[in-house]
Amino acid sequence: MRLNRFLARAGVAARRKADEMIAAGAVAVNGRVVTEMGVQVQPGDVVTVNGRPVTPTEHLYLLLNKPDDFITTKDDERGRATVLDLIGLPEAEKGALFPVGRLDRHTTGVLLLTTDGELAHRLLHPSYGVKKYYRIRTRDTVKPHDIEALKAGVMLDDGPATPDNVGYIALPDYHELGMLLHEGRNRIVRRMMEALGHEVMELERVRYADLTSEGVRRGKWRRLTPVEVKRLRRLVKL
Repeated sequence: MRLNRFLARAGVAARRKADEMIAAGAVAVNGRVVTEMGVQVQPGDVVTVNGRPVTPTEHLYLLLNKPDDFITTKDDERGRATVLDLIGLPEAEKGALFPVGRLDRHTTGVLLLTTDGELAHRLLHPSYGVKKYYRIRTRDTVKPHDIEALKAGVMLDDGPATPDNVGYIALPDYHELGMLLHEGRNRIVRRMMEALGHEVMELERVRYADLTSEGVRRGKWRRLTPVEVKRLRRLVKL
């Protein structure tokens, strides 16, 4: 197994970051620091990162139905509750998990957590165009011309943003929209609506790639099935 893949399988870093760590001299194989690319790790080899032994493990893949008022991060410097506080696993397992992308504090719904850095890196990379579907509820009525403006694209402070699709979920309710996106910029859905003068009262990610929260109550989680993992890996050409 190539050394960068070994590090990715061990949950140390995605392959590109692993290459940087190797080049920086942070990785040793059988006590010898390795800085060249393409080194193969053989069965029985001892790999260390900054002196700490690392070993590939079976990756964890969890789907959380994120509730309101939880921070999407491993820990929070201000002591606020994080999504990992909801995961009932031993600390040794839970500590290696990280969320794939972020849902802001008051956004609910589908969140993938994994120890598979390589998969996470590709799911987040814009070149793979992973789709996310959101349910949006606004304070005021959303007019048809607002829908058309969203479809045409709105200008944000970090550039234009255009959904893949957007529309009413169930007329005559003009307060609730569905939006399909492949972009992953910070708070992009809220910012698009704010650009049109709309305050978002509720925001839920209903689908991420092929994953939904069906059968998972808010605040609960489940392990992905092997079929779901294969679909995700196939989606990003792994």
